[in-house]
Amino acid sequence: MSDDDLEHGAEAPPDPAPEPAKDGGDAHDGARSGGEGTTPETAPEPSPFARVDRSPGDAGRTGSAGTARSARRSLRGGAERPGDHHTAAGRDAFVQHGDRFSYYLGDRPHFVQGAVPAETLDHLDDVYCETAGYQRMKERLRSHRVLVLCGEPGSGRRTTALALLAEVVGSATTGAEDEAAPGRRVFRLDPRHGVDEITADALHENAGHLLEHPTEDVRPEHGPRHAGWERADRPPTAPARLSELHLDRFADLLDGVGGYAVVVVDSGDLADRLLRGRYGTYCAPPPADQVLHRHLRLLLRDAPEEALAGARALARRPDVVAALGLEELRPREAARLADRLAGHRRGELTDARLLEECGTFVQAQARAWFAGSDRPGSLPEALPRLGAAALRISVAVFNGSAYSIASEAAELLAWELAVTLDPEHPAGRRLFGTHAEHRPVLARSVLEDTELDLGPAKVPARTIRFQGDALATAVLAEVWHGYHNVRGPVARWLRTLCDDGRSEVWVRASLAAGVLCSWDWIHGFRELVAPLAVTDDPTARMAAATALAEAARDPEVRPAVAAVLKEWAASEDSRLWETALLTHGYVLAAGGLAGSLDAIARVVRTHEAGEVDMLVVASFSVNRLLAAGDPEPVLRRLERWLADGRHNLGNVALLTVIGGMTTRTTHLWGLRDVPELDEHAARPLLLALLATRPDLAPALGALVGRALTTARSSATALDALAKLLRRAARDATSLDLVCGLLPLLSAGRRDRDRLRGLLDQLVRDRDRPLDKRAARRMWDAVAEGAHR
Repeated sequence: MSDDDLEHGAEAPPDPAPEPAKDGGDAHDGARSGGEGTTPETAPEPSPFARVDRSPGDAGRTGSAGTARSARRSLRGGAERPGDHHTAAGRDAFVQHGDRFSYYLGDRPHFVQGAVPAETLDHLDDVYCETAGYQRMKERLRSHRVLVLCGEPGSGRRTTALALLAEVVGSATTGAEDEAAPGRRVFRLDPRHGVDEITADALHENAGHLLEHPTEDVRPEHGPRHAGWERADRPPTAPARLSELHLDRFADLLDGVGGYAVVVVDSGDLADRLLRGRYGTYCAPPPADQVLHRHLRLLLRDAPEEALAGARALARRPDVVAALGLEELRPREAARLADRLAGHRRGELTDARLLEECGTFVQAQARAWFAGSDRPGSLPEALPRLGAAALRISVAVFNGSAYSIASEAAELLAWELAVTLDPEHPAGRRLFGTHAEHRPVLARSVLEDTELDLGPAKVPARTIRFQGDALATAVLAEVWHGYHNVRGPVARWLRTLCDDGRSEVWVRASLAAGVLCSWDWIHGFRELVAPLAVTDDPTARMAAATALAEAARDPEVRPAVAAVLKEWAASEDSRLWETALLTHGYVLAAGGLAGSLDAIARVVRTHEAGEVDMLVVASFSVNRLLAAGDPEPVLRRLERWLADGRHNLGNVALLTVIGGMTTRTTHLWGLRDVPELDEHAARPLLLALLATRPDLAPALGALVGRALTTARSSATALDALAKLLRRAARDATSLDLVCGLLPLLSAGRRDRDRLRGLLDQLVRDRDRPLDKRAARRMWDAVAEGAHR
């Protein structure tokens, strides 16, 4: 074939009329809709093939398989019932009445202090591992009298503070660091009082003092406050803030009594400010492996020598690591694990019991995060804690996603929590609060520079993720099961996110909503799914379908989901049966491909009037089933529908074939991984199936040929094939796949003439001419059809 042939169509006669259709008179549909059967009083019926490029709304076309896969991994095992996680999360419990966490004596809280037992300090000598910069901290404490240790909860700050105070006080009283110091004294000071309130009477001579500063950077004025205190007769005073001036005064008091003090501060705004001063220093956690070794050595000191090595090997066992669900243990957790491992070596714990105990570590972390997060029960004192709680919940939903999305979602949730706590005074946002580099530590998470898979492309992004695979599920379980009053704001927040047009937002929110529904179907369905299904926004309905499908992953919840979908399928409300159709595209609700295809067919047959949107949505769901990893049953069902003779089922089959030529595989993501399609995610589904299942080429070619030769779908199918050929011309692999398909579509002379005419038209397109070398290969492939 020459270039002139392509440009002037020497071998391409005018496209002949379509052959008579073989499916029961469909060849005459074009004549019926072209004007002969219409009058000025009767408008032509809308054609579903005119809507194929808009199916089923933006939500279905912009979803990304990468986003869905990342969300499922972050909520791994989320659809499984979490069990009685509260009894295993910890041995301690408290009951709160009202909004007070402290008792007041008169107008001021009574100052309380207590001596650290000598045996506690002796125990530290055996197990404490020096943190990085320990010697520098010790020198600063000696010279300044006051040291502020900043870090994350559980990172060993209190242990480091006690070790520093015991060593400095001991060396000061004995005159030598390496001598025994039986008289060393360390006292804990009441954390309800700020540094500015401590007087000389509260300090002890030649002793160490430990003060744990509250998480908030502000303290309420003295005396009990209640919700609505802003409207009291006397105006509130400005909250106290810890500053260098307070620490200077504290140092002078300590110098007067020959004492020392360490103030422990959580990471955040206050810590960031104090680290820039003369007293603040960051306390990094010591390596967890070293802490574990020191504790095991002490616990197994009477056991055989090989017991220590065996316990350490047990800590590295894959099932133990998986049960812990944390990347790096903090010192407190390492000490707790050492106790469990030692018990296992002594025969006190079985393997099953050890794994069960390890599974409580993330649950204990989640419980510690949310216990009393709204104290003292009024704004603005509770707002910092609410913001931290909102961030942790947001990271649970957006684990591994862009930090900007997770942070914005956290602000929206913080507002929902604030207006729930105090409806009359909704809180605003701080503009320059905790820096993005420091904020993730509140949620035991890290920022990473990586790429996000958007389907057609990958883009660089700064993402946030938990330092542990199990934290996301543990956080959602703790909030959903532990605090019923939080369900309302969380449900409203998720519904808002499900209405967001960005797939990176609504996909994750809908999957989280599905997990919550599987844990409590009665509440979750009413609050999360039902309101989304009846909206006019297609994104929200797609989110409702995704949540239902995710909830159906739980076998105990699946019958309830199936009952809802059956009711919706028979409804006269098009929004409900559309949501039902979308849900069945995920396979899970019906338990398998056959059940899903049967359910889709029932909806289509129920509405025999032929709603155009219904057919388009149904075909999209069938295409999603076709991409679910087992395409053979779906292809056989499409052939049956075409041979069935019922108009609507035939249209669904034809629309499915056309959609397979134009829809990228990544847009047809499901809730099950299909790794063989990952390499072809950016290609249309038809090409992805040809690449991964070449044995299905005859069946796929027959279906495409049927769409091209059926009168009512031929024009749309030809346009779809033109798009497919243009895409294939830009990619060598796709070109090979198309050239393998074209002979299957050109067995007859009229078929070859049709395809040659299409190629000639594409090459002569003035705006977007098809590459001639690619077109020549396609032309030759069409010619091969004559020899089949």
